[in-house]
Amino acid sequence: MYARIFFQLSAVMAALHCYSQNRTGYESMLHILLRGDVDTVGVKTLSEMTEGGDVILLDAREEAEYAVSHLRNAQWIGYEAADFSVVRNFSRDREIVVYCSVGKRSEDIARKLKAEGFSRVYNLYGGIFSWANRGYPLVNAAEERVFKLHPYNAAWGFWITKSEKTYEP
Repeated sequence: MYARIFFQLSAVMAALHCYSQNRTGYESMLHILLRGDVDTVGVKTLSEMTEGGDVILLDAREEAEYAVSHLRNAQWIGYEAADFSVVRNFSRDREIVVYCSVGKRSEDIARKLKAEGFSRVYNLYGGIFSWANRGYPLVNAAEERVFKLHPYNAAWGFWITKSEKTYEP
């Protein structure tokens, strides 16, 4: 497991070095990180889905990241100690979109949800970083719009271009 993580991190660093901070570099990094065995939705599609209000949004980042900002109406599920009780009462055919910073952790959580019988589970391609970088709204715990985002760490924060990077709500 650690060898895989080290390989992925090395690949991400190579993408950073080769492509700098631009869309091509971000896309290359995502291509390396994501397995692609979970269906994805883009930020524009998710924005349209949320207008209908029937989609369930699950945030697969850690609680400190969620506390800084998240997508409106998203429920925190976490990652390391994911709390699957948040989906216990949902119908297995409800539309669910899982997101994290860039899409790796949310892909893992989405895969687990599919294994539990949820049939309409999607991963937000590019994660909350893509969402924020394209100007879509982030909110705080009071559901008020904010312009800040938890970068996960300094290396990942490199990909945040349109929000203040902060570790504090």
